[in-house]
Amino acid sequence: MHEFRVQVGPARFRIGSVWEGPIRALAELYRDYPTPTITDYTVRLESVSFLRRYIRPSVAINGDFMLPDAAPLPLAFALLAGEMAMNVQMALGWRRHLLLHASAVEKDGKALIMTGESGSGKSTLSAMLGHMGWRFMGDEFVLLDLVTGEAMPFPRLISLKNEAIDEMQTQVAADRFGPLMRGTPKGDIRHLVPPRDAVQSMGVPARPALLLFPSFGFDAAVRPVAPSEVFARLTQASTNYVALGESGFRALTGFVKAVPARAIDYRNGDEALMLVNQLWDALT
Repeated sequence: MHEFRVQVGPARFRIGSVWEGPIRALAELYRDYPTPTITDYTVRLESVSFLRRYIRPSVAINGDFMLPDAAPLPLAFALLAGEMAMNVQMALGWRRHLLLHASAVEKDGKALIMTGESGSGKSTLSAMLGHMGWRFMGDEFVLLDLVTGEAMPFPRLISLKNEAIDEMQTQVAADRFGPLMRGTPKGDIRHLVPPRDAVQSMGVPARPALLLFPSFGFDAAVRPVAPSEVFARLTQASTNYVALGESGFRALTGFVKAVPARAIDYRNGDEALMLVNQLWDALT
């Protein structure tokens, strides 16, 4: 079995595959990242059956933690399968931080955190800001320290979907992109390698200073969000809040009390950036 190891933020992964191609692709895209000796999680990209390794190859996503009902993916989507498998390990196994399904960027030691439904634009916004003077911290998980409340970076590959791909291709050099995967279960996907400074400083936390709930496709607007609504929505956005018990409750209530929250609507990237910068200047 072919093998690749990578550290993303505080988490260390060992990824094995019966095919060499996915490992070669991961190694190329994660070329700026540390290679750990000891790992936290093992991920395996295996064939559904012996024949499906060669005939219409199909990738089963396995590892220390698995989703029994997860459907296999075609070998053409093996890079996506590897990323999904790493996310599953974090979502089901990580207990050192409170995990929020969110994106984050940092400026002047303070973190802007964005969370919302799929398609809300949080990944695209974090990618754009990460290439406009902010430090990219992650687009999949925000890791909140259970004691200090600081946000720890988890800057894995940025998963761009559909129209966001064209938008970022006008701003970023071609060698920072992975292959284009058309027609995946999530639509067209292309991974973007985060800026090098995001990887080099992924051990540096930031203090959460603003929480945004973005929504794409509506007239520009900004609305305050009540603490009770923020708490409820973040419990739904956390993959380990229940498992952490009291420590998760303390971390989340501390976050809600300390961090102002706003909902923003926007129709395009320029509009979103204008709203983000206005709110950041006003609230921080």
